[in-house]
Amino acid sequence: MEQKLKKRRLFSMFGRSQGRMDFSILLVVTVLCAFGLVMIFSASYYYAQHYSGANYDGFYYLKRQAIYLAIGYPTMLLLSMLNYRVIRRANYIALGISVLLLVAVLIWGQNLNGGKRWLNIMGISIQPSEIAKFGMMIFMCAYMAKHRKEMKSFRYGMLPMLIVIGLVAGLIILQPNMSMAVIVAFIGVVLLFLGGCDIKPLLVVGVLGIIAVVILAFAQPYRVARMTSFRNPENDPQGTGYQLLQSFYAIGSGGLFGKGLNNSYQKLLYMTYGESDFIFAILCEEFGFFGGMLIILLYAWIVFRGMMISMRCRDRFGSLLAAGISIVFGFQVFVNVAVVTGLMPTTGQALPFISAGGTQLLVFLAAMGVLLNISRDVNPYDA
Repeated sequence: MEQKLKKRRLFSMFGRSQGRMDFSILLVVTVLCAFGLVMIFSASYYYAQHYSGANYDGFYYLKRQAIYLAIGYPTMLLLSMLNYRVIRRANYIALGISVLLLVAVLIWGQNLNGGKRWLNIMGISIQPSEIAKFGMMIFMCAYMAKHRKEMKSFRYGMLPMLIVIGLVAGLIILQPNMSMAVIVAFIGVVLLFLGGCDIKPLLVVGVLGIIAVVILAFAQPYRVARMTSFRNPENDPQGTGYQLLQSFYAIGSGGLFGKGLNNSYQKLLYMTYGESDFIFAILCEEFGFFGGMLIILLYAWIVFRGMMISMRCRDRFGSLLAAGISIVFGFQVFVNVAVVTGLMPTTGQALPFISAGGTQLLVFLAAMGVLLNISRDVNPYDA
């Protein structure tokens, strides 16, 4: 009898649902990861050869990304087989770990560029805010799935979630990392809307949030400079507008079809963070407008399929989680592209699967694994 119970538990954790996995998402993620390795090598090789932090090794960023991909890709496949309902049971653990990491980075974090955003654990640098985005999301989805009826109530539905959002966003602001805090708050409000909260109090919260962002933005001179320089970067071409102007040069010189792989000029020590935050500019320079649009369409396909999975999922927690993953993913892509093209002030948001960066690669691959598992639980006639 005990052996049968153990088998049932094991099956409940790893057993497949009635639906089939959405292989189109898996295919697109695989293509983006492979293309990301190519772009990281192209964008970073020259810079890494001249940078002491990379030990003057042109393959430095490529090797690091390949290691994280070798860990993250199998993790995605494993999570695609692990029943996502197990995650629901660990919602308090997910939030607790997120908060602990955010507190730890304030105490023991590496001070880089005037902020503590990175935590070194056993020689590995992680960015707790990337983990916290999904930790908060898992907790919110689990809470809203359990308290579906109470979500119309401000006191028992919205208020507890606002406290969680405020806690996570507040700890991120203390790093300081205002852009990530705004993203976390935005994601939280969207999840509240999807969770069934009344629109009127949500609008009030949104207005108050915008006022708070404006106050925080103008509280520090460097934030004011960022908020204003992106509109007219040519006014300070050697200062606050330098990076954005180099991005414009890269995108503009790429034309419709680009200069070809490895033929970017801006990566030759003109543009900083060309392998990470501004890799989309290098991509457009080498593959042109059509190359950039193709990548955006691949991202859009993941978001589209994710939202379809959310609408067709038979479980409320799975539906909310699929929507949350899709929204976080899509918003991250939007922010990165908007920054590179001058539609938003400069922030440090990576382009998923393509930018160099271990934490964001591992986190987004894990999120895709969960999304793939939820895709198994859709109505087989709607898949």
